[in-house]
Amino acid sequence: MPRKPANSKAGLLLSLGSSAIAVVRTVKQMRRTRGTGDKLTTVNTLAGLLPVVTSALLVLRRLRGRSRHAG
Repeated sequence: MPRKPANSKAGLLLSLGSSAIAVVRTVKQMRRTRGTGDKLTTVNTLAGLLPVVTSALLVLRRLRGRSRHAG
């Protein structure tokens, strides 16, 4: 059975940073697609944004949980 990797604080911060960059990139894409008036592309961009936001929130929850246990 494969070992579950330990979530180091640095790894969690790196994951959060990459999620934040992805959110910024997707928001910029959203602004571009809204300007074109193409509703299908706008919906596609929104659908792509949901998993990125969810993963960022999961990382934040893990970080908050770690800070409670450390203190």
